Amino acid sequence: MKKITVTDMQAMKDEGRKISMLTAYDCYIARILDACSIEIILVGDSVGNVVLGLDNTLPVTVADMVHHVKAVVRGSTQALVVADMPFMSYQICPEEAKRNAGILIKEGGAEAVKVEGGENAEEVIKALSDIDIPVMGHIGLTPQSIHRMGGYKVQGREEHQRQKLLADAVAVERAGAFSIVLEAVPAGLAQEITRSLKIPTIGIGAGVHCDGQVLVINDLLGLAGKFRPKFVKQYVQLEDIIKQAVKQFMDEVQTEKFPADEHSF
Repeated sequence: MKKITVTDMQAMKDEGRKISMLTAYDCYIARILDACSIEIILVGDSVGNVVLGLDNTLPVTVADMVHHVKAVVRGSTQALVVADMPFMSYQICPEEAKRNAGILIKEGGAEAVKVEGGENAEEVIKALSDIDIPVMGHIGLTPQSIHRMGGYKVQGREEHQRQKLLADAVAVERAGAFSIVLEAVPAGLAQEITRSLKIPTIGIGAGVHCDGQVLVINDLLGLAGKFRPKFVKQYVQLEDIIKQAVKQFMDEVQTEKFPADEHSF
């Protein structure tokens, strides 16, 4: 399979083919996703929650992102690797945004960056696009805005929110983004946005009518503990399998079943 690029994403929308995107934070998982021919691997700032043990994404730094992007890039040869721009790496000014996006591309090896925000991020998205850094937008529930939103809440149920999201989507496309994530948006509104935009939409909790779907890999694999948003589908419960394996290992250590002769020199 050839290397996937941002132009392939547009071709998939134009041809009616669905886009699959999953997060990864290390080389091993990236290698598995790549072997499955996933189209996009997102190195999300969700690394703060699911890897670093933080309460939210806000403390994640550019250095944190570079570290994990490098690992993912080492494990991926086919998928398009997109890196989240963490909180306060792009909000100060377009020049700061260009500097930090450049670090994620040049040092990390990412092939695109993701920026949260709609009309308020239009200037930044345009500035990055103008210097040939591909940008994925992200509107709806934007985790870096949880304090303003009062937590992780569905966006777009009220008419004023609906109108705001429609305007945000247009602004992101106008600024030059190659795609846009719609998070925790009512399915009907997500369908309307998808139909109105030329660029692909990728949903997470936004219904089936988006051009693609994304999940956090830990959620998909059942490695996220008790936290399970409504939009998450667990395809396997690895936490239980891991616990079973660990308990069996501990029992075999105690009973001297491990290591056996075949595990010894």
